[in-house]
Amino acid sequence: MVLELERVTVVSGGQTHLYGVDLRLVPGAINVLLGPTQAGKTTLMRVMAGLDKPATGRVLADGRDVTGVSVRQRNLAMVYQQFINYPAMTVFDNIASPLKLQKTAADEVTRRVNEVAARLHIEHLLQRRPAELSGGQQQRCALARALVKRASLVLLDEPLVNLDYKLREELRVELATLFADGKTTVVYATTEPLEALLLGGYTAIVDKGRVLQHGPTLDVYNAPASVEVAAVFNDPPMNMLVSDLTAQGTARLPIGIEVPVRQAANGAGACRIGIRPGHLRLAPRTAQSVAVPCRLELAELSGSETFLHLHTHTGGIDLIAQLQGVHQIELGTQLDVFIDPDELFIFGADTKLLSGPEATHGAH
Repeated sequence: MVLELERVTVVSGGQTHLYGVDLRLVPGAINVLLGPTQAGKTTLMRVMAGLDKPATGRVLADGRDVTGVSVRQRNLAMVYQQFINYPAMTVFDNIASPLKLQKTAADEVTRRVNEVAARLHIEHLLQRRPAELSGGQQQRCALARALVKRASLVLLDEPLVNLDYKLREELRVELATLFADGKTTVVYATTEPLEALLLGGYTAIVDKGRVLQHGPTLDVYNAPASVEVAAVFNDPPMNMLVSDLTAQGTARLPIGIEVPVRQAANGAGACRIGIRPGHLRLAPRTAQSVAVPCRLELAELSGSETFLHLHTHTGGIDLIAQLQGVHQIELGTQLDVFIDPDELFIFGADTKLLSGPEATHGAH
């Protein structure tokens, strides 16, 4: 299905939730909506599904205007963050319910229910009722009910958020496999940049009711169109320094150093320099690496990564470094972190991207 939103605005209770959104989903692919909580992702999905009607604009499905068409008349399925199941039915009957409404043959119902239940690891729960399941099992039941329809449009609103880490990892892989045939257009909402990167496909950055950028996920990650996109598509957020471009082709950073900039960013004037936390290192990467003297204010361990909260000696700027592995460093330690000029993002005074790294050195 080719789904398009044209200048869609949503207003409720005098408050605007979407501002003139234009978005064309890539058919047969996973389209991620990435943005913080209350960015407008769920509202976008409800408009796509026909649950909400926009105040202005229209929704097109394969070129046909479906703005006023109810959700029951559309070939789609939707799963919310908060799972919804029929408490009086078994898991089997919950999953089978949309097929029975379509009057699918009984043997085909059984085959498809067993197939999707096995993929979601709930085949042993088919005769139980929702009240007998854990929260994660109930979410998988709701997910299975949506997937079993084989709808041309599937809307997944943070469907894995209530599952444990290991199961989330497994189901991401399963979802990619389930939709690999290109027959289904998938919309997947998440607040997590890493999840967007793992799902691949295409990503739309959503913030404050607007779609800021949409394209292949790695393209958006590698070349965020603005400071706002860079802020959303990085966790922890990109370090952002207010700086100046000099006529000599350098950027003067407020941490007491000047670094050369690429030709695309030449020209004197105010700018902002973005540094990914994963691009701050404790040792130089190249001969061009520049040392920044800092004091360690806080160290956080998260799985196999260490996050250093640093305060620069010059300028008194706070930085975050994201290091692979476990690093035990005493608080208050004076240390140098190293940045590389070829890994800097340079944004103009209008916050638009002027220049970014020519190649990435790992997606953090």
